Amino acid sequence: MELPALLNTMEAVEMRHPSVDPSRNPVVIYLASLGPGSRRTMTHGLRVVAQILMKTVTDPTTIPWWKLQYQHVQGIRTILAERYAHTTANKILSALRGVLRETWRLGYIDGEKFHRITDIKAVPGETVMAGRKLEQGELLALVNNCAGDPSPAGVRDAAILALLYAAGLRRSEVVALDLADYDTDTGGLKILASKGNKARTVYLGNGAKAAMTGWIDVRGDEAGPLLYRIRKGGKIVAMRLTDQAIWVILEKRLSQARVKPFTPHDLRRTFAGEMLDAGVDLVTVQHLMGHASPVTTSRYDRRDEKTKMEAATKIHFPIAGTTH
Repeated sequence: MELPALLNTMEAVEMRHPSVDPSRNPVVIYLASLGPGSRRTMTHGLRVVAQILMKTVTDPTTIPWWKLQYQHVQGIRTILAERYAHTTANKILSALRGVLRETWRLGYIDGEKFHRITDIKAVPGETVMAGRKLEQGELLALVNNCAGDPSPAGVRDAAILALLYAAGLRRSEVVALDLADYDTDTGGLKILASKGNKARTVYLGNGAKAAMTGWIDVRGDEAGPLLYRIRKGGKIVAMRLTDQAIWVILEKRLSQARVKPFTPHDLRRTFAGEMLDAGVDLVTVQHLMGHASPVTTSRYDRRDEKTKMEAATKIHFPIAGTTH
């Protein structure tokens, strides 16, 4: 679609590619402040904004962001709201605000202009949690499939399932674990490579701890990544797995176990839901999952109406005419 009238004034702004020292480029500085995963996402968002502004595919580092005015940012918001889901639009706007903040910090604009051009509302909308919960029968089928694999991959993949489901880890956290992060006595796991650099400790218990013990017995006690790659033929290679490898491993197991498709995050989602169903308080689940806010954790609460009705009986309201 063409730029709305709100953005027509952009045509009067000279948007030549500036020659900016990378050490003073607001896009470079902003992206450098992010973790690898967020950096990929926000880079894509800034490319979207750059294309809106220039009407063609453009490198965001070549945009003179300091020339933007309030009406331009408001126009970008309008276009994003029309093209994308509210969550995606707001994520892209967050990237834009981040670059404009660095533009101010680098001295290209003053504080008054920064606050004026970023004074735009978020795109409204209601978030519905994607994904699905895995049933216990499905988890059992996956574990049994691993147990039926005589190669080292069977034991390792059972440990991966334990980390994703029983500890509620993100796949990036799973592959970042080192052997030194695991306490074989307590089942404690130190999660150091967490989103937002929020280190935390979680624990494996029962069958999950047994699955991890089984893998470590096969892996050995050499320092290095907790999980190793395994080549065809069962040869263990002392190299760290990648995020993508977790996807491939799970797709193989769900296919063999004849389980409906699910994502690695669905195991984390199931962990949160079952914790809340079991009566674990929201703040504890928040800490276990490494969320910055309990609001994020509450989105995983899928307890049905029966649970809500049972909760209502916990409140005592006196009945007129009674003495107790």
